[in-house]
Amino acid sequence: MKVRMNKRRPFLLALLALPLAARAQSDDWQTVVAPDLRCRLEMPSPAQKSEGGDKEKGHAGVRLSWESRRENQIFDFDYVDYEPGWFSGRDTKEAVRDLGRGEAEKAFPRAKFKYVRDEAVTLQGWDGYALDIEDANGAGVMMRTYIVRDRLYRLLVTAGGDMKSKSAAVRFVDSLKVAETK
Repeated sequence: MKVRMNKRRPFLLALLALPLAARAQSDDWQTVVAPDLRCRLEMPSPAQKSEGGDKEKGHAGVRLSWESRRENQIFDFDYVDYEPGWFSGRDTKEAVRDLGRGEAEKAFPRAKFKYVRDEAVTLQGWDGYALDIEDANGAGVMMRTYIVRDRLYRLLVTAGGDMKSKSAAVRFVDSLKVAETK
């Protein structure tokens, strides 16, 4: 008796063996991994890495940033390490709110913009802040800020009023994973 092998089976088995994230990632998105392997996220490719800027009070190192653009959207991710113990002596819920909102209230006055989401969030147990702002046409900005030990992570993405750009924005802000859990 001759056993007939399905030619598709090896391909299907290989596809099933791939992690779900690898299968879901399309060619126009890339995974960005921090040089020290403490975080990763997805953003449209190509993502341009930069570092530097003025060291602010409390910073232990330079800010590392990645930016990419897709059609009319801007995707921006950065992090900076603070001096050891910088946040441990502070209320991180309050600190992340202040850092997450920053100058948003001045740049996006409530008289002209709708604050869709303005609340504390967590990422793997770490304190964070979500701020989503829209204009009258539904276009807006989504911002996430997290404090993980002595590192500050920030994500910012612009989105049009259409579902495609909003979905890309959500994918971006929800993709951040950090190596440490609380």
